Amino acid sequence: MRFKVSIDTNVCIGAGQCALAAPKVFTQDDDGFSALLPGHEDGTDEPMVKEAARACPVGAITVSETTG
Repeated sequence: MRFKVSIDTNVCIGAGQCALAAPKVFTQDDDGFSALLPGHEDGTDEPMVKEAARACPVGAITVSETTG
């Protein structure tokens, strides 16, 4: 199953919980805000991505299932 991930950069506070929960998908940019690692812009099959969204203290991460 693949997931489409989006980060609302206007909401993100740079807590880094997503990068801790799913380090294969998320990182933090030079300003400390969440960012997707290269190759995950169009979706990912990483199972921890939903946990990363739940761990975000401000709900800046949206995850939806995709087909394909």
